[in-house]
Amino acid sequence: GAMSYQAGLKLGVPIALGYFAVSMAYGLSAVVLGFRPLEAALISITNLTSAGQFAGTSLIAVAAPLSELILTTLVINARYFLMALSLSQKLEKTSLWQRLLMAYGITDEIFAAAIGQSGRLSFAFMMGLITLPVAGWTAGTYAGAAASSLLSAEAAGACSVAMYGMFIAILVPKARQDHSAALCMGIACILSLCAWWLQLSSGWSVILVTVLSAGFMAWMHPETDSDTDPEGERHGLE
Repeated sequence: GAMSYQAGLKLGVPIALGYFAVSMAYGLSAVVLGFRPLEAALISITNLTSAGQFAGTSLIAVAAPLSELILTTLVINARYFLMALSLSQKLEKTSLWQRLLMAYGITDEIFAAAIGQSGRLSFAFMMGLITLPVAGWTAGTYAGAAASSLLSAEAAGACSVAMYGMFIAILVPKARQDHSAALCMGIACILSLCAWWLQLSSGWSVILVTVLSAGFMAWMHPETDSDTDPEGERHGLE
C-alpha cells in the first residue's frame, strides 16, 4: 500500500544516495580533525545530523566543555522539535517506543519527504523511509573517512554543496503544486538574508527563520483535515 514499509524504502532511495555523497565530506573532515574512520561512522549512525555533527566534531577536536557541546548541538538541531511536532499531526496511532524510533530518523530531507505525503503516516512507512538514508549517511561517512588521503581539503569542502542541491530537488516539486509551501519558502529566504545581515550565528538563524516562517504560515494558512485527507481531495474539498 501507499503507507507500507516498501513504499517508504522506495521514497528513501534518492535521499540515501544524496546522503552518501554529502556524508563523505563529513568523514573527510572528521579524519582531518583527528578521528578514526570507525569513530566518524559511529558519530553518524548515532546522530544523523549534518550541521550538528560538523559543529560537534569541531568542538570535540578542540576539547570544548561538554556543556558547550550539548548546547551547540541542541541549538543547531532545535528545528527537529518543530518537524517532530508537525509530523505528529499526520501520524497514525503509534506507541511511545515507535515514536522514539521515528524521532531518531527525523532529518530535513526525511521530514520534507514525509510531510509531502497525503493521508496519515504509518510507523512501517516511516521506518522504510528512514532505513536507507541512515545506511547511506553512515556508509558515506566511513567511505569519506577511509578515502581522506585521496582528496584535497578544497575538494572535500566542495562535496558539502550536494546537500543544498538535494534539498532543493525535494522542495521545488512541492512548491509548484502548493502555493502556500512556495510562500513559506519565500518568507524563509527573506528572513535568512536578514539573519545573515544581522550576523546571527547559523544555529540561531535556523531556529528563528524556522519558527517565524512556520508560525506565520500556521497563522495565515492553518492545515485543515482535508489537507491530509485523500478522500476529501477526491471530492474536490478545499
